[in-house]
Amino acid sequence: MIFYLEGKIELKRDDFLVLDVNNVGYKVFCVSLSLSKLPREGEKVKLFTYYYNTRENIPKLYGFLDLKELEFFELLISVSGIGPKGAMEILAGRSIEEIKSAINSGDKKILSQVAGVGEKKAQKIILELESKIKTKEKTKIKDSLEKNLAAEEALIKLGYSRQKIRKTLKELPLDIKEEEAKIKEVLKQLGK
Repeated sequence: MIFYLEGKIELKRDDFLVLDVNNVGYKVFCVSLSLSKLPREGEKVKLFTYYYNTRENIPKLYGFLDLKELEFFELLISVSGIGPKGAMEILAGRSIEEIKSAINSGDKKILSQVAGVGEKKAQKIILELESKIKTKEKTKIKDSLEKNLAAEEALIKLGYSRQKIRKTLKELPLDIKEEEAKIKEVLKQLGK
């Protein structure tokens, strides 16, 4: 449907904003924490969106600062009994990493502190999402390790020591994910 919107912020309220995209104002519901990170009214912004048509046939757009936030929202609403509004309340209560950590450790207390999420619903979220989150995290870690190993082998062929390469790879910023970019950054660091 609508994957993202980019436009000027016309209006900001507690739980939504109005985004002017080519002279059309879209009402986009956002988590209050995300709204506080957005620029002021009159400035441009890009939001990833989730389109939801309610039972009353009233469509709603939910907006997110980044793709990671949108994907986690979609994961939350995949749990039976958790709708978009409930997922937004969960996201408003804690950071994504804290929620994932609570799910992975089976910590019902953190999840049940969110308005509208009791102990039973918290347990349901944990049961339904624990394996999905662990599988995604394992895949990301495996991909990262494979790219590090490939970069390491390429750098060894260039004559650098494995110990120096590994140390430098560990210190790279997390946003450097691709093998080629890792190699370039390590070469830059080792050349200093």
